[in-house]
Amino acid sequence: MKILFSPSEAKNSFCDNAPLDENSLIFKELFSKRLEILNAYNDFIKNSNLDELKAFFELKNENEVLSFKKDIFLQGSCEAIQRYSGVAYEYLDFPSLDELSKKYVRENTVIFSNLLGPILASDKIPNYRLKQGSKIGTISLENFYKIHFKKALDDFLKDEDVIDLRANFYEKFYKIDKKFYTYKFIKNGKTVSHFAKAYRGLLLRILAQNKIQDNKDLLKKLPSNLNLVDIKLIKNKEEISLEILE
Repeated sequence: MKILFSPSEAKNSFCDNAPLDENSLIFKELFSKRLEILNAYNDFIKNSNLDELKAFFELKNENEVLSFKKDIFLQGSCEAIQRYSGVAYEYLDFPSLDELSKKYVRENTVIFSNLLGPILASDKIPNYRLKQGSKIGTISLENFYKIHFKKALDDFLKDEDVIDLRANFYEKFYKIDKKFYTYKFIKNGKTVSHFAKAYRGLLLRILAQNKIQDNKDLLKKLPSNLNLVDIKLIKNKEEISLEILE
């Protein structure tokens, strides 16, 4: 079982491990392609003035901006699963999981970083700031990773059941060509978007706690406030709709 997951804009700033290198990330054979992006990012923040960086980072506070104006290759790193701290990660609550559940998350969760592309939850990454959909110069990152990392991801997922818990935007990084499962959350008859992040995090937590290897087993472990409404097969995607109960 492999789970595809979104990153978050919010991040923890601690750096317990050595700086990023080719051994930090999955798909070592493609590290040179990641370097193209990382060097472009480094060059941009090095050569941009304060106003340009405020616009790029979408920050107003000068001290916050300057905290990200650092050589990304000299910063310490930490596990991706502990770097991100947004809503989905709050509901996953990785630190509270037992060790075997943490191992499941580390080995089976692929996170689609806006800067680094597809990484494992266990990969060591620096702190960075890059908004969803941002370009570095003329480089469209989602197109770059879609072109250069598709075969590696296809091979990695070939013999696995796949649950896609990504926000829709991250489908631009990688399109799944085999059968996979995805989840939609409904409340009061309407599909929820922002709060869906919380339930994606909760589903990842359930997957980890139960070491689930089959989507049918996940459906059996749903909490009482999530009610199965519908299952649709759309080409190679099995879309499960869950109603959020009060």
